[in-house]
Amino acid sequence: MVPGYDHDLTFARQLADIADAISLTRFGAADLQVTAKPDLTPVSDADLAVESAIRARVAVARPDDQVVGEEFGGSAEQYQGRRWIVDPIDGTKNFVRGVPIWATLIALVDGPPGADPVVGVVSAPALARRWWAASGTGAFTRFADGPERPCRVSGVRSCADASLSYSEPAEWQAAGRARQFQALLDACWRTRAYGDFYSYMLLAEGAVDIAAEPELSLWDVAALVPIVTEAGGRFTAIDGQPSGGTTVSALATNGPLHPEVVALLNG
Repeated sequence: MVPGYDHDLTFARQLADIADAISLTRFGAADLQVTAKPDLTPVSDADLAVESAIRARVAVARPDDQVVGEEFGGSAEQYQGRRWIVDPIDGTKNFVRGVPIWATLIALVDGPPGADPVVGVVSAPALARRWWAASGTGAFTRFADGPERPCRVSGVRSCADASLSYSEPAEWQAAGRARQFQALLDACWRTRAYGDFYSYMLLAEGAVDIAAEPELSLWDVAALVPIVTEAGGRFTAIDGQPSGGTTVSALATNGPLHPEVVALLNG
């Protein structure tokens, strides 16, 4: 372990345990309450309860740390110290429709605005899956009560042999990159829309080779970065630049494919 982050990774996994106990109980609940946020995306009572519980635990165990979350906000750009970046339920649309592909995302950033996350945990209790990493430690996953095992990206070296996972094509149209995205689809051997966090975790495991989305928020991305990079992958914005800031794009590959994919998405 890198000194200073081993305890933080342990703590992040404990936060994920707290989140799982809340979210899994509310998944499929007949009395689940769902409302629309100002941007018309759904938020459930589980989203609010998970983030509230994580914030309360951080306040007690790490009182000098800040929390930046999807539901209750926080200033990621201005804060210079340690901050936990939380998406209480990534994949809320799946969650409210009974689709089990959703997860709690927890990351730690320790540095100036734009600094890379140093800890990431992705917990998907409805899939009985969890992934985690800290800087310099490697990335790991566990299924149900089985043993933990390391994550490692694939060795594919050409898009013609690569599997691409993506989210909604309409987002690429809205971002003005529909033509470039279609070029990437045409170049790849296999394309599937696994979507959200799951695309990136499959990439970290070597099951897919490319994952990309044109616009995301910080809490959608932060926990994914350490897991992908510690598994040997590369994570940038879709133009190949660092994926920092509050609103970001995301491009993750196994590494060797990165230049070819960047060229296709920016052609």
